[in-house]
Amino acid sequence: MSTGACLPSDDFFNYTSGRWVYNEPLRQRERRLVFDVDGLLRLAAESVNQRPSDVVSISKLAEGGFNRVFLITLGDNQRIIARIPYPLTVPKYYAVASEAATIEYMRLAGIPVPQIYGYSADTDNAAGTPYILMEFVKGSKLSDVWPSLDEQEIVSIVREITQMESRMMALSFPAGGSLYFTQDVKNGSGIPLDDARFCVGPESRMSLWYGRRGHLDAYRGPYHSVETALAAGAHKELAYLSRFAEPVMPIRRERRPSYQYQKQLPSAHAELLEKYLRLAPSLPPKDPALGRFRIRHPDLNYNNIMLSKSPSSGRHEVVSLIDWQHTSILPMFLLAGIPHSFQNHSDPISQAMTPPTLHENFDTFNDADKDRAMYSYLRQLVHYQYVTSTAQCNPSHYAAFSDPLHTIRGRLFQQAGAPWEGESLDLKDALIKARDRWDELTGSTNQSCPVAFDAEDRDEMALLNKKIAQAEMGFSFMQNMAGVAEEGWVPNEDYEHAMRFLSGKKEEAFKYAQSDEEREEITEQWPWDDMDEEMYM
Repeated sequence: MSTGACLPSDDFFNYTSGRWVYNEPLRQRERRLVFDVDGLLRLAAESVNQRPSDVVSISKLAEGGFNRVFLITLGDNQRIIARIPYPLTVPKYYAVASEAATIEYMRLAGIPVPQIYGYSADTDNAAGTPYILMEFVKGSKLSDVWPSLDEQEIVSIVREITQMESRMMALSFPAGGSLYFTQDVKNGSGIPLDDARFCVGPESRMSLWYGRRGHLDAYRGPYHSVETALAAGAHKELAYLSRFAEPVMPIRRERRPSYQYQKQLPSAHAELLEKYLRLAPSLPPKDPALGRFRIRHPDLNYNNIMLSKSPSSGRHEVVSLIDWQHTSILPMFLLAGIPHSFQNHSDPISQAMTPPTLHENFDTFNDADKDRAMYSYLRQLVHYQYVTSTAQCNPSHYAAFSDPLHTIRGRLFQQAGAPWEGESLDLKDALIKARDRWDELTGSTNQSCPVAFDAEDRDEMALLNKKIAQAEMGFSFMQNMAGVAEEGWVPNEDYEHAMRFLSGKKEEAFKYAQSDEEREEITEQWPWDDMDEEMYM
């Protein structure tokens, strides 16, 4: 194929899988990437020892949160996947270099993943863009076939997933960070593995590199100790606050009324990070096995689990785990947890780990009630099977996430390393909870907690939490009514409806406003209008 004869449209380079009800020009710029299509096709053909003239077609297959995916077809019907990161994807070099190495390392370890044919972590190549070329996996996403699966297939698939996690979590690493081919880690700073082709280098988790943080000379690994891994995110954020941050209102505009529209001080967040750093050395569990550096898939949702029907049984089986970008190597207790798509924590049946059953009067329900009951039952079933299967085949992982203090440790770690966007509520709340359970965290009544919060702190937190919970409830209701997802994203076909709905609600808000001040707040703070995000980067 020659793109001179069949030029791709601009859709090749633009995001076309949805729209945004606010800041759409910015979201599009973050995802627009012009590259040399002919160059990419030549690289793809050469990666499987074929000629550029053997390429039959290229089409855009999917657009995710961080990558655009193309399907390249060759003359012998061989198909190749090309993953190209958006301009917004960070870290620029390490995201691609680490993902390519991680997938290859998993393949060598017996985890079902696509084969890597070639990659480039920078733009110095014929395509003029970073890319990964990999095997096209024949099969279906779990999300696509989920409605057709019976209970036994669901149980079997969940068991397969936990067994794969057991194998990957059994892999041992001399340090924390992310995985790379040794040749890709600059200045020889990686920690080599037994297979010298691989090493542990800087952690590629996105929060460590977000916005202007990528310009900081902050230490991001490799981590030689659990304590260093716990502290890295907080040190990075302290450096950002010191160099770049200014007083701002929360980026989440629905929360701003709870703060009386007052700008929040970065110095207040820095004080909380310092408190976290005083607590951090006491966070690791006493069981040394839970502090060993391990690896797992970073986003085990139904879209990243590929299935295919077994010729012998006719049942669906897991054939590949895809999308390993931003994979971290961290202490087991920080990696542990039930994947979001599998957990059902809010359900009392799942909380009690009671074997789920369908309602005894299920057969008498109307169709709508049957659908709701079946949905609830399957959520309970997946949660129950994931936990029980993990306890059987991956006991150290089970021990980590069943620890009563697991949530406190994990939340502290995540909030301390999260980019500051005008709010400190979640970090402060996590610190207070850690302070209240200090004796349990340390396993001692003789070690005094190095941080304290007075009654006024606690009362302010309780009141703010209540206000924000109410604001979130109303905001979520509006989002759901409009069909709007995170960052204002909507499917293409729902864009006009969402815009009309939100415009109507804004007019209603103006109608019921009782003062010029209220009308000014609506004009300036409406959550679904464009806004300047630069100060939060």
